[in-house]
Order: sequence, then structure tokens, then C-alpha cells
Amino acid sequence: MSRFRSAESVSPGHPDKLCDQISDAILDAYLAQDPQARVAVETAGGHGKLFITGEVTATSHVDIPAIVRRLAGDVELIEHLVKQSPEIAQGVDTGGAGDQGIMVGYATSETAEYLPLETILSRRLNQHLYEQWPHDGKTQITLKDGTIVAAVASFQHALHDELLAAVKQWLGSQKTASDVAIHINPAGDWEQGGFDADAGLTGRKLVVDNYGPSIPIGGGCFSGKDPSKVDRSAAYMARRVAVDYLRVRNASEVYCYLAYSIGVAEPLEATVIVDGKQEPVEGYDLTPAGIIKTLDLRKPQYEETARYGHFGNGFTWDK
Repeated sequence: MSRFRSAESVSPGHPDKLCDQISDAILDAYLAQDPQARVAVETAGGHGKLFITGEVTATSHVDIPAIVRRLAGDVELIEHLVKQSPEIAQGVDTGGAGDQGIMVGYATSETAEYLPLETILSRRLNQHLYEQWPHDGKTQITLKDGTIVAAVASFQHALHDELLAAVKQWLGSQKTASDVAIHINPAGDWEQGGFDADAGLTGRKLVVDNYGPSIPIGGGCFSGKDPSKVDRSAAYMARRVAVDYLRVRNASEVYCYLAYSIGVAEPLEATVIVDGKQEPVEGYDLTPAGIIKTLDLRKPQYEETARYGHFGNGFTWDK
């Protein structure tokens, strides 16, 4: 039976990705001055306004308006940040997880990046087009048995024929069906994009940020969260474990599942599924403190993760 798989990618100029980048740029700014900062920042924006809310406990002050101007331009900023709840803090202060949650890590030998092929292809096409049109945009790739049978590209300020030529150029170096379907700006060419056309929100592109729709995710967003939040740090560690097992076992596919309770350091579940067989994870410190130390997560590095996904881009947890 033929197998179809599809995945999409959104450009850094997409309103949701702008919100992710702003949240992570604020996190980076705090960590640059106070590596122990507790940060959970949410950004919502659109149509000339930007709202930043959340919790920050830090010894430093950050120029948030300057970050917003750099990434979003001249918008009306509404800022409302408060300190972390003392009841949450007391569980984190003792080394426990900042919240409950289930994190899923994944690795496949299908690509050099250890990601599903459709996810890599949709991202690479997006990056190829973004170099020419650095604006709001989306791409999508559909595979049938590993061959591209459909490609979709919608980019702001890109004329149909020019965008079509760029997509065909990229497809020329890929494995495609003879009758590959190509959809270019299907709703028509468009000039209004980003925050001018739509609203954005931190964490709304969870599947794009992870492994694509073929792979389950735990559910928590990453951007704007310091590494005491296992939504982020344990998801990165699960990826690292999956990559390590894939290499050591010379496997085709590995899933890693980590589950935590708020205020508790050790995971409630730490398992891997190596080519369909489940076993416990062994040989790793999976406490929040251990993960932070292993992956060096207390340094500013997160704005870049918010551009084209958190995995497969050469970060510490990918290696």
C-alpha cells in the first residue's frame, strides 16, 4: 500500500514565528545578564499592537521595547510581567520540575538531520524561498513512498511566476514524481502579511517546532520558557537521548518518552522505543538540573531556535 506523508514549514516572518522569536529574544536577554533567571513570556500581536505577558524573576532589567522594535517594527506595546508564583518557585527551588508534562523525543535514520524527510524538505524549501523573499510565507510538501508528489508555496511580495520558477529550481534537485502538483500563492499574490495581515501567538506552531505531523508531541510549547520548565529542557533531552540511541544501536527509528510531575526531580517515565521495542532509558541524569548541565541550557541561544524549528538545526541536543 502506498504511503503518503505531508509536512509544512512557516517562515520567520510569519506572525506566530515573530511571537516565538520575541519571546525567546526576551528570554535570551535575561539569561545574558542572569543565567538563573526564571522566565515564562508569552507574546500576542497583530495589526499594530503587541501584548507581552508572563512571569519573570531575575536580578536584571531587560529593554523589552528595543527587542520588540528590532523584530516587529513600530507597534504599540502593552507589557505586563510579574514575578513567578512563590508556590511554583518552591518546587523549582528544590530542584523539581517546573510543571508536569510528557515530552517526546524522536530520531530517524531517514535523513542526515535525523528528522522525517517531509519535515526536512518543507523546511529546506521554505529556507530557499525566504532567502529571496524574507517575509511572511509558508511551504508544504507531500510525499508518496518518499517521492515528492505535491508542493505548496505562499510568500508575501512574491509574484506568481517568479515564485514558481524558484520552486521549480529547488524541486530540480529533489526526487519528484513526473506529474508533481505545484501550488503557488493559491489564493493569489499578496502584499499584506505578518502582523499587518494576521495575529500571532507564542507556541501556536507546535508541530512545526517539533518533528512534523507524523510524530506525536507532548503538548507544551518551548519559546519564552527558561530551562527550569521541562516543557523545553526535557523535550530537548528526549531528542538527545533519541539521537544517541539511534546512533549506538544503528537503529532506523527511536522514540523517547519522558514524563514529569511538578516539584519532582526524577521523571515518572523514561523510556525509549528502538525500532518498535520499548526499554528504559539508562545512563542519563534526567533531573532538570542534570539536563540543564548536560545541554548547557543557561546561556542565551533560544531566539535562533524559534526561527526554523528546535530540532535538526545543529543545536547541542541534536548532536
